Amino acid sequence: MILGRISGLFGVKGWVKVYSYTEPREAVLNYDRWLLSGKNGWQEATVAEGQRHGKTVIVRISGYDDRDQAAGLIGTEIGVPRDELPEADGDHYYWSDLEGLSVVHRDGTEIGKVDHLLETGANDVMVVKGETERLVPFVMDKVVLGVDLVKGEIRVDWEWD
Repeated sequence: MILGRISGLFGVKGWVKVYSYTEPREAVLNYDRWLLSGKNGWQEATVAEGQRHGKTVIVRISGYDDRDQAAGLIGTEIGVPRDELPEADGDHYYWSDLEGLSVVHRDGTEIGKVDHLLETGANDVMVVKGETERLVPFVMDKVVLGVDLVKGEIRVDWEWD
């Protein structure tokens, strides 16, 4: 599961800036063992230390002790094995669990499949691809009537015309 990406350098001692996809941002630091994307696939890395710094997160990864070494990490995606994530509770879902699910209108009409989701600030939005691309707000109990991960379906009450 991808949790963020390394977006820049911080200082001269190997620290990097992390653009975290987690909420709150610093939750990416809950995992001391990361998988980093690279030319040779995913490589394991250990977080030596890290903290929130303003609107970003800064991290020092073991083995990267200076700015030049750390520069090679810019653009690298940060992941963790899916089984290390806590279970989503109640009406909360990991975006990766929703991607690919069929979106079905309350009248039984299939609208399409969730291609990906967008964070808009007010609420998340599903990008649903079918005959056309539609943006459907992911608002539980108002637009989203239910999510059935086993059936692979999201039921919605959304007028798209």
